[in-house]
Amino acid sequence: MANLVRRGVFAIRARPLFPDVSARSFASSSYLSNPAKAPALADVMPDGGPTFDAKQREFRDKLIAAQKQKEQQEREAARARDKQDGKERKGPLSSLIYGTQEGKELDRDIERSFSQVLARGKYVHSIVFHEVKPEKVDDYVELVGHWYPKIASVPEHKVHLVGSWRTEVGDCDTFVHIWEYQRYHGYHDSLHTIHSLPEFADYDHKLKPMLYSKRTSLMQEFSFWPTTPPRQLGGVFELRSYTLHPGRLLEWETHWRTGLKARREVMEGVGAWFVQIGDLNTVHHLWQFANLEERRARREQSWGVEGWGDTVHKTVPLIQTMKSRILVPMPWSPVG
Repeated sequence: MANLVRRGVFAIRARPLFPDVSARSFASSSYLSNPAKAPALADVMPDGGPTFDAKQREFRDKLIAAQKQKEQQEREAARARDKQDGKERKGPLSSLIYGTQEGKELDRDIERSFSQVLARGKYVHSIVFHEVKPEKVDDYVELVGHWYPKIASVPEHKVHLVGSWRTEVGDCDTFVHIWEYQRYHGYHDSLHTIHSLPEFADYDHKLKPMLYSKRTSLMQEFSFWPTTPPRQLGGVFELRSYTLHPGRLLEWETHWRTGLKARREVMEGVGAWFVQIGDLNTVHHLWQFANLEERRARREQSWGVEGWGDTVHKTVPLIQTMKSRILVPMPWSPVG
């Protein structure tokens, strides 16, 4: 179970709702299944709230259990290293600080804070928007639904598919795909490997006539909000995209780092990314809800959580434009 979960999300001494994790598995039977007809908002059960909540609790419980297991393994490994080295910190000051439980916890917090800072550069994500011709939607789903799982299932391709969705409110018949790579060299290696496949030319030849447009940006996830592992909760997704005033990203991050904990107490986050190549000064947030009515209720509920109102007050002046899309997951999407 430990390979399902990922990295830490908050700064020193903060207690994350989604705990520290080290790796995740993208193997998912749902996204390797045969694609069906393009899903629609009408397929989502309007009374699916209880089922969604139960799956959400199970998912979070597994993350917490995996985190506890990981922490126990780290403690055992640390004790083994100390025993092997046979070294102890010397001197009255070291004994005073490191000899206490508080000192040991401080030591671990310092190490954890550095790992969180470095985690930001560990992954590069691409977000791809395909605007599909209405009469080609079913053909697109069949083509991409076979190609994407095939590409993502081969380790040598050095890419993971986070998820695929169809826009139902917003830019209709636009499909959104998010991919994960090991830094920029992983992105470049993946492109080179996939485009060199003998069958790629045929796929590309079939895809192009189906599209009005294709748009890609390269992003990194915020260090305080790692992308979720694969899961199947059901429901609908909301992709919120913000274009910030140039030079205001760091300020945005500072306020969101504070306000995110309040929001995630009542809403299920998928991930948050800032664009580094492509649509610059853009931030994307992806959320998951049981249905549209639950979305309304959870968003209203978040205003009652301490800290959220202040976050909105400080971040609104940083925004040039904002956009909301309601998405439904594709049959092969690892996050669905």
